Amino acid sequence: MHAEHLGFACGAALGFLGDLALGDPRRGHPVAAFGKAAQAVERRLWRDHRGYGALHTLVCAGGAAAGAALLTRAVRPSRAAGVALTAAATWAVLGGTSLGREARAVGGALEAGDLEVARERLPHLCGRDPQALDGQQIARAVVESVAENTSDAVVGALVWGAVAGVPGLVGFRAVNTLDAMVGHKSPRLRRFGWASARLDDVVGWPGARLTAALTVLAGPDRRGALRVARRDAGRHPSPNAGPVEAAFAGALGVRLGGTLAYAGRVEHRPVLGGGNRPVEVADIERAVRLSRRVSLLALGTAVAARTVGSLCSRAITAGITSRRSSR
Repeated sequence: MHAEHLGFACGAALGFLGDLALGDPRRGHPVAAFGKAAQAVERRLWRDHRGYGALHTLVCAGGAAAGAALLTRAVRPSRAAGVALTAAATWAVLGGTSLGREARAVGGALEAGDLEVARERLPHLCGRDPQALDGQQIARAVVESVAENTSDAVVGALVWGAVAGVPGLVGFRAVNTLDAMVGHKSPRLRRFGWASARLDDVVGWPGARLTAALTVLAGPDRRGALRVARRDAGRHPSPNAGPVEAAFAGALGVRLGGTLAYAGRVEHRPVLGGGNRPVEVADIERAVRLSRRVSLLALGTAVAARTVGSLCSRAITAGITSRRSSR
């Protein structure tokens, strides 16, 4: 295996283990620092205009990816430094452990019958109005959030890490963070956040499809996951959340979707997994465990894909060199 790609494999695995062991720190997280910087740029650039929103996206996401590329070039002479940078970047962009912790915290409150605590914790996972939800609806929201964030917080980042190394990891997390900050349809951000939302749809596309495929492989009901993903994925308004949530619904044998409430706005989404039973509190733990299995498979897939890509690239380069020398 080429040294650079062996370094990616080791660094990605170390970063993944770091996330398993440590999760996200409560203070000083690099993603939080990026968010503060993006807010400062937003304050200077905001206009009710798509062009200014595109500029905001370019400055923030492009700047983050460019900075990562410069760091990658700076450490290239040292194999150990390259592994350390990849490990640090992977740990910084992954959020699987914190996702599971927050989901289990809400599930624990629901099991204890403490609906108020569950409502207090739910905003750590999603932007829904917790006061409008009962216990069953909160459990459903948690399972949906675990499904979607398995793609956004883990698999998507690993996909782009396999494609572009550290700049891919950092760039994907930057775009995903910008979408969470300005990509929603509030009156103030409808135009300004358009570019971030559309770019997030584009960069999230491959990770969402891989997440759905791995959910079919890792889920307790493979046939159910495949059936519901094929039938219902396109019904969801999000091109990326649809395949993932549908696959989770089928794998877990539950019904997702329906009426959702967001800070004064109500959405009526199609049901995913129609005919399955409603979500129960115990399904939160099942969803977290499925998310962990999918994440591990995604790590292996990313490492394998980067290795195969390296071998193919070297074979093509060797073939071109051989043809040139034979002339």
